[in-house]
This record gives sequence, structure tokens and C-alpha cells, in this order.
Amino acid sequence: MTERKTLKVAAAQYPIDQPASLEAWRHKIEHWVKEGAATGAALLVFPEYAAIEQAAAFGPGVSGDLEETLRSVADLARERVAFHQDLAANYKVHILVGSGPLRKGDGRYVNAAQLVTPDGSAGVQEKLIMTPFERDWGITPGHPIRVFDTALGKIGIAICYDSEFPLPVRGMAEAGAEVILIPSCTERISGHHRVRTSARARALENQVATVLSPTIGDALWSPAVDHNAGAAGIYVPSEQMMSDDGTLAEGPVNKPQWVAATIDLERLRRLRHEGEMRNFADWRCQPGSSCLSGKVELVRL
Repeated sequence: MTERKTLKVAAAQYPIDQPASLEAWRHKIEHWVKEGAATGAALLVFPEYAAIEQAAAFGPGVSGDLEETLRSVADLARERVAFHQDLAANYKVHILVGSGPLRKGDGRYVNAAQLVTPDGSAGVQEKLIMTPFERDWGITPGHPIRVFDTALGKIGIAICYDSEFPLPVRGMAEAGAEVILIPSCTERISGHHRVRTSARARALENQVATVLSPTIGDALWSPAVDHNAGAAGIYVPSEQMMSDDGTLAEGPVNKPQWVAATIDLERLRRLRHEGEMRNFADWRCQPGSSCLSGKVELVRL
């Protein structure tokens, strides 16, 4: 497959609403996908736990109860992914579906995001490292680390807190990922800045592009996503050949919209050999560093 020279991506600053029905939710999602595709982006990124708003369609007996919320949203996982697959085909875009609880065969929940393609393929990345509130919810760590080999190139997914740890993303980069998607859900603006800082750091140290998509707005009907703050951003290494400040695009905090930018993949690749710094190659100069690519599962979509 010929390597792409550029890739236009769009990240949602996605407001958690209270849809009155699943049909209303589907209408909202299709509107967002239509608007995202209109930016010219080939890849649309929705945030962590965006799927939780589906619980509102079942009324307060479900949406106001955490366990019922997890159960009802997990039960919709197959239908939710199929709906996004149809949208991906109709609008000719790749879509990172807003993550949500996925129930495993042993009954435990993981937090999973699905990457769907226009030809109907779908890959799943489960969140690896749980936040304190996810532990309180009963969400458990998923596995393995994956990289998705797509028509757009090799793509990794680091769900929110996962992006705050260098090694999982390093493993993705060593396995060939050039773009890392970071869907996030943070209650406070301090949380947003933790993830934003991490997205910029992962882009710098691995010489990749990172795409951050947050949930925004208040949803007081939900014990899971009651408060949300953030801004979308698309980041690259801070180098003369790419961007002096490492930011290709960034949205205003807490305003619903798409944030889009074109990533120069060809130039990004050259950075590893011709850039001001060689962070990717020089990783192994760190004391105790090791190769991680053998621990990453490559999935062809």
C-alpha cells in the first residue's frame, strides 16, 4: 500500500446532551458526522464516554443509576458500532466511535473505543489504565495494545488516562503508528490540561501526530458524565518543518464544534531522520529503555 503524504483529521468538541430517544441520539450523531465530513476530513474522532448519553433515552430510572447506565449502554454496543459503520460508508470517512462500556464474557466491563472504516471494518481498543473514578464504577483494565493498519495509515488509540503514560503510546509508535487518537472525558479543566499536556508530550517524544477529542458541557442527569470540560487539539512535534509550537489546530474551551487540520505525514516521517531532534530514534539512549513493539497487536482494517 502506498504511504499517504497527508491526512486531514477532525476532532469533536462533543457536548453531552440528554436525547429523549435513541432515534434522537442517532439524528444527533448523523448531524455531527455530516458536519465533520464537510470539513474535508478523512478521519473523524469522537471522545471517551460519549456513548453514555444514550442512557438518557431510557429515562431517569436508567440514566440516573450508574449500574443501569453501564448495563444499558453496553447492551447497545453492537448496534452503536453498526450505526457508525453505516455512517462511515455513507459519508466516506473513518470514524472513531465515542467510547463506552463493553461487557466481557466474564461479566466485567471495560471502556472500549471502536475505529470503523468506510468498507465496514471495525477494530476495538480497550482502555488499559483505570482512573480512580473508573475503579469506583467497576470498570476494569482492558487489553491488548493495538495498532490499526488502515487505508489512512497506521493508527493507535490512547483513551484519555492511557495517554498520560509514555510506554503504551511508545509501543504503538514502535509498531508503526504515525497518528495517535486520544478520546477524552475530563470533569474539570485541570483534567483537560493533563490530557492536553500528555498529547503534546506523546507527539514530541515519538515524533507522531496526536488528535485529542473531549466531551464538553454539563449533564446533571448522569452520575457518570455530569460535568465535562475541554477543547480539541491536533498536535505534532515542535519543529521548524512541522509547527513551531507543536499545535496544528486547537479549539476554544467548551464550545461545541469540530476542530480540523491536515497532518503532513511525509514531513512527519522525515523528522525522524532530518529533524532538529531525533526523539524517536534516541529513545533507546535512555538508561533502561526497551523495545515495546513486540507487545502490540497489529490489526489490519
